[in-house]
Amino acid sequence: MRHLPYILAFASLSASALLAQNFPGTWQGTLHPTRANAKDLRVIFKISTTDSDKLQAVMYSIDQTPAPLPGTVTGQTPNIKISIPAAGSTYDGKLSADGNAITGTFAYGAAQLPLNLTRATSETAWAIPPPPGHPKSMPADARPVFDVATIKLSKPNAQLSILVSPGGNQFSTTNTSLSDLIAFAWKIHARQITGGPSWLESEKYDLVAKPDIEGLPNDTQVRTMLQKLLADRFQLTFHRDTKELTVYTLVPGKTGPKLAQSTGDPNGLSGMGFRALGALIASNANMKDFTSLLQTMVLDRPVVDHSGVAGRYDFTLNWTPDESQFTSLAGLKPPAGNADAPPDLYTAIQQQLGLKLESAREPVEVLVIDRVERPSGN
Repeated sequence: MRHLPYILAFASLSASALLAQNFPGTWQGTLHPTRANAKDLRVIFKISTTDSDKLQAVMYSIDQTPAPLPGTVTGQTPNIKISIPAAGSTYDGKLSADGNAITGTFAYGAAQLPLNLTRATSETAWAIPPPPGHPKSMPADARPVFDVATIKLSKPNAQLSILVSPGGNQFSTTNTSLSDLIAFAWKIHARQITGGPSWLESEKYDLVAKPDIEGLPNDTQVRTMLQKLLADRFQLTFHRDTKELTVYTLVPGKTGPKLAQSTGDPNGLSGMGFRALGALIASNANMKDFTSLLQTMVLDRPVVDHSGVAGRYDFTLNWTPDESQFTSLAGLKPPAGNADAPPDLYTAIQQQLGLKLESAREPVEVLVIDRVERPSGN
């Protein structure tokens, strides 16, 4: 089998409604080449739906290359055909009655090999190797701290940001209040923080900190380092309580989730950012990451994950914000509406992600501030 080239594009393709309902997900199986001394090759197909319920597909041959290979998807349930032009290959398969297996044939050139696929879960999915140059991860069992940290008052009207450098050697924030930092460190909304002085929200800081261990930290390591820093530099202490609050809940939509499983490190950092207000790009993100971003950056109340969706995903979400959203980003206005503008947030979540955001009132955990001081000197 020829070496599969490095290609980065996804292909969005027409498919029937039944295809779109039955085939999205991660499928994996092993090819057994017949030529002498040929090694078995593990193959992964990731199939997902677009905003218009069409299918998009990408294939990985993970024992050869981490490169994603785009393909075209056709067929009529229970049959599916995936063509991979870059590899000169096609896959023809038939879905099992329970929807969790595909029996089929992988063809490349004149060769045709059996390839049976199973639907992968977050626990059974094979890891896809990172591309060349991907930063080395910090050991998962490491307990890093911020070895060097500077904290200073922010310039007026600076834009709020919280960033981990690509190599993981620096954590920085701009124009963040202590309330923002606490909310990020413990993945909560500002309304879940009670007590403390008025400057908890009004004074804004720029923070730059460097871990004492090399490598890209995972999500838990980043937040734990920040928790330790807040205790050390702000003398922060608190206790936990429960309080009934008005919240948003993220729940399954009528059609079920429309999410493409991520190929990133399941223990690594998520990537969550905006190209513009209402244009979200998420990579290697779980639903807790998503709800945390919504409650921190977008909405005015806590967002609780009741979606039941496990694992990490890559997705985009495009909507037209209203005046109640992004209030923490002072000075930035939502784009003006026009005939081609995307829908509101609630409609966009249903149409594009297959989930639903509902208003509710329920008990949530709160942090009650017992002690806090302005930051100690650098």
